[in-house]
Amino acid sequence: MAMKKKPVTGMKDILPKEMAIRDYCIGLIKETYKTFGFTSVETPCVEHIENLSSNQGGENEKLIFKILKRGDKLSSAVDKLVSENADSNEKTENNTGEDIDTGVLVDGGLRYDLTLPLSRYYANNANDLPSPFKALQMGNVWRADRPQRGRYRQFMQCDIDILGEPNIIAEIELILATTSLLGKLDFKNFTIRINDRRILKAMAAYSGFPEEAYDIVFIILDKMDKIGLDGVKEELLKEGYGEEAVDKYLGLFEKATGDVDGVRFIKDELSGFLDEAVADDLETIIKSVESAKSAEFKMQFDPTLVRGMSYYTGPIFEISMDEYGGSVGGGGRYDEMIGKFTGTPTPACGFSIGFERIVMLLLENDFKVPGESEKKAYLIEKGMPSDKLLKILEKAKAEREEGTLVNVVIMKKNKKFQKDQMSNEGYTEFVEFFKDRDI
Repeated sequence: MAMKKKPVTGMKDILPKEMAIRDYCIGLIKETYKTFGFTSVETPCVEHIENLSSNQGGENEKLIFKILKRGDKLSSAVDKLVSENADSNEKTENNTGEDIDTGVLVDGGLRYDLTLPLSRYYANNANDLPSPFKALQMGNVWRADRPQRGRYRQFMQCDIDILGEPNIIAEIELILATTSLLGKLDFKNFTIRINDRRILKAMAAYSGFPEEAYDIVFIILDKMDKIGLDGVKEELLKEGYGEEAVDKYLGLFEKATGDVDGVRFIKDELSGFLDEAVADDLETIIKSVESAKSAEFKMQFDPTLVRGMSYYTGPIFEISMDEYGGSVGGGGRYDEMIGKFTGTPTPACGFSIGFERIVMLLLENDFKVPGESEKKAYLIEKGMPSDKLLKILEKAKAEREEGTLVNVVIMKKNKKFQKDQMSNEGYTEFVEFFKDRDI
């Protein structure tokens, strides 16, 4: 069978130009977040299947790359599966209601995000960590999604989280740190959209939707930017909800402005359905960030913001790039997830930037990594005598110690093509060495 040179579908090879930008971004991310008190951590890329399938990851749980048991455990599992299905061709379920392959054949999976692994990490190591704990985690995640432009099955995520802090100072610090980073990458005029899951629920309750309908209502609401108010109304009516409830619900969105006045309107209108402290906290977050920000962006109250993860419990936020369209990050408060591991409620809040999309935007805008050392190439004629080669290497060593990047390579027959290739990689100076000339 012939070997395949292309990557597996949904994965990609990273060429040097992109890798240079990625390395620069990673360095800048760590440097910037460190100034806000965040500490780097790392979790395994493989998680227990029980954790990944715990109804915390929303639609992402349908995209898990599952890992079969190994060795004798797999053999025993297969024997058990064959025995249980000997008299039936129908799909069998184990006693937890999971598909038999998950319950019997599979014991692990590749992580689909970094939040759930971090929650397990904190639950396991909390006694050895400060409280609150400010964590920075960068790493690849995997989703068996349909590949498309800018979306791969393996991609880097970059998260900052504050664990053990119930106060909204966590939200404020997360937003300030993230926007400071984006400003250093020369992104301007972007928008931080902010909402609260409790406001979403209060708006639905105020309008007369039953609690069991919230998930469907929010899924439809999340399409607002694509289908508009009329489209949302049409889909809600198709689901069978009463026109009076739908009109009352959509009326809130028509009247709520995208600033603190909009938050105050929601607070007054939802009196009796929403704890006033929720709206007050949201107003404080917006005002505090606007007052202390170091980058050019705007804060926007957006009552249509949903965020797909079911684990969010409070404020949620998302980064919209006004110049490029689309979201490049988001996050929110998830006070209940760590407690599912420990049995003890633990406040937690996080913000993730879309690392891959940011790198893609930088590449498309021909971003130049600032402060790169001068790149010089030594082109050596083939067959150079050893005594002259030694002098060349000593010369290269001296220049490298002064901070110059020196690449020593053998001169090719098509020297012009070789130089053109290296120029495309950022080399600006070429020094040629010939065996019949003095060094």
